[in-house]
Amino acid sequence: MSAPASLYLGFDIGTQSTKALVIDPARGEVIARAQRSHGLLPDLPPGHMEQHPETWIEAVQATGREVLALVDRERIAGLGVSGQQHGCVVLDADGRVVRAAKLWCDTATADEARWLGDKLGRTVPTGFTASKLVWLQRHEPERWAKVRHVMLPHDFVNFRLTGVASMEFGDASGTGFFDPATRQFDRLAMHAIDARLPSLLPPLLAPGALAGRLSASGANLLGLPEGLPVAAGGGDNMMSAIGSGATRAGVVVVSLGTSGTVFTRTAAPVIDPQGLIAPFCSSDGAWLPLLCVMNLTGVTEEVRALTGLGHGELTEQAAAVPSGCEGLLWLPFLAGERVPDLPEATGTLLGMRPHLLRPGHLYRAALEGTSLNLSAGFDRLRALGVSIDEVRLVGGAAKNPLWQQILANVFGVAVRPLLETESAALGAALQAEWTVRRLGGETDLLTEDVAAPFVRMAAPVVPEARMRTAVAALRARFAAEVERLYPTAR
Repeated sequence: MSAPASLYLGFDIGTQSTKALVIDPARGEVIARAQRSHGLLPDLPPGHMEQHPETWIEAVQATGREVLALVDRERIAGLGVSGQQHGCVVLDADGRVVRAAKLWCDTATADEARWLGDKLGRTVPTGFTASKLVWLQRHEPERWAKVRHVMLPHDFVNFRLTGVASMEFGDASGTGFFDPATRQFDRLAMHAIDARLPSLLPPLLAPGALAGRLSASGANLLGLPEGLPVAAGGGDNMMSAIGSGATRAGVVVVSLGTSGTVFTRTAAPVIDPQGLIAPFCSSDGAWLPLLCVMNLTGVTEEVRALTGLGHGELTEQAAAVPSGCEGLLWLPFLAGERVPDLPEATGTLLGMRPHLLRPGHLYRAALEGTSLNLSAGFDRLRALGVSIDEVRLVGGAAKNPLWQQILANVFGVAVRPLLETESAALGAALQAEWTVRRLGGETDLLTEDVAAPFVRMAAPVVPEARMRTAVAALRARFAAEVERLYPTAR
């Protein structure tokens, strides 16, 4: 009698929650899932967005034990971790957290990002890890003096699971001190931050390597056997690329979460002279040019909180509002913005007139404003020569039918929502399968091979031909208003 087929466990540590799921590759299905919400630290000054790393460990334990209670845990053959990118985790010599992690959405380091960018002669996005380290030196030197390890969020979780410190190419390429083209740390950037930074960073892992194996404490945390393989994992965008099937050229993925991203896989690095498209590495040996905007579902959440209505009811009311919201236009930079590079911007609601400040109008304006901002990145990818065969939607908001249609209209191409919207947690589990099987001798196995059975899509949502002229005018107005209010923005 043959042994039961292996199962794989994937985690995604996000800004608003941690998710866990278990996949059964033999069936091509997710067979268990769990989620735990966690928010930002309260009562911080404007621009400061932080979480304590121990919050992630508690959520990993809770979600991991919940899903493992639903499956035969003896069949688990490996696990992987996806994490929010750019967060700054600093540990002391004993591996203890020195301070709360500043996150990707933290804009309090804008001055440090500009200073570092001037020093290096290139753009350093405010959200990247590099500016957070400069901020820590300037504002909390006594804490900086205690730092002996610098990690990213998913690195920290891997460290707590395995006892081994590491960093992989994909997540490392969002730090600001890593060269994605050479896949090495950027020595000039590291020394510009602090001469001792090279000694604080963990070793880099090649694609397909293990972060380590479950230590005794990691095994106890999850209730799994010690020694179980832990894949390298990666940033949430890199894992989402695997989970959404962006494992070949031409597949563009739009992720609709707290932030919004547009990315695709390429065989060579894509360098944007304007710095709008990040030249990330993928987590499977290629590259992942990516645009990130900081404001997406946070904008629609504000409307929900203001009105007290659910997203379903708001969507129904917004669908009855004509495209363009009868002149109401929202520049949705509530948390500052990365693209365009406006870390200190605020949201702007234009065209307000009587009877337009209604729930349906506000909600549609939020959907349109965030979509119009995303479309600039979509256009930028095309301008850089990236091929686009199809567009896939992932993330919790990808289920919203009105948002699907608005995106199809502003992109000018059909979009296909994935049925499994938690693509980052799925990608982490799939990367674990890919890694374990390759280490077991299947050296030619591609991530596309393991992802294919899980990538299922809804019917395509096509652009409305009758809306082409109106949407073009709306895109032009959005661009003109950004230029008018922020004339120096890139």
